[in-house]
Amino acid sequence: MQIKKRKMIGIVGGMGPYAGLDLVKKVFDLTQADQDQDHVPLAMISVPHKIEDRTKFLEGQTVTNPGIEISKIVTKLSNQGASIIGMPCNTAHASAIIKEVDNRIPEGVMFINMIEEVIKFIQKKYPNKSKVGVLATAGTIKSNVYNNELMKNNLQPIVLSKRKQEKLVDASIYNKDFGIKSISNPVHENVIKNIELAIESLIDKKADVIILGCTELPLAINTKSYNSVPLIDSTLVLAISLLTHSNPDSLKKQFI
Repeated sequence: MQIKKRKMIGIVGGMGPYAGLDLVKKVFDLTQADQDQDHVPLAMISVPHKIEDRTKFLEGQTVTNPGIEISKIVTKLSNQGASIIGMPCNTAHASAIIKEVDNRIPEGVMFINMIEEVIKFIQKKYPNKSKVGVLATAGTIKSNVYNNELMKNNLQPIVLSKRKQEKLVDASIYNKDFGIKSISNPVHENVIKNIELAIESLIDKKADVIILGCTELPLAINTKSYNSVPLIDSTLVLAISLLTHSNPDSLKKQFI
């Protein structure tokens, strides 16, 4: 059997653990494969106990920068043979965290910036839409992870009020009784209801496309649109980008 040379994809998992699994699944789902051997090589390291909570760091509740441990994982993935690496955590792309990673990228490794890829995806697929709603963690919102990139590309970011952010999104992620961090598979019905209300609020504020800017939100909302407004699954975008940059011939044609 002739073995086709392929680049290995590396995934920094654990933020949260189910978000990492969701990315792996989406990479497999997007791959054109008729047999096991057609799938791309992939390695994921998921050590959530070693990575500090990103929002807690950004809000000053801890001084331990998660980027330091993330960079160590990137190096380990590189040592395993991964040359195209992605991180399914929007909040970890905040400048205070991602700079620690960017400064330590091993030679020969391409690290895919999830935020930049999401913006490119919107511009390519929805060129006539300019008002972009952002659903994300408080850390992502407060650190302007998406806002800065959107405005840099002449797109208008739209976010929830502080009260709705806390009640609808933050609770859906962190609440110990029903949040996605506590109950991931399946997610609690309260989470689905809350996120739908959050989406409706952004639509009321005239958002014409909405980013699910926390990689745990697609675990709750897996539709492509809501009331005809496109929903951008940031994990799916990252999966497409990882395949495009590593093994473009393996990406299913409808996603090219």
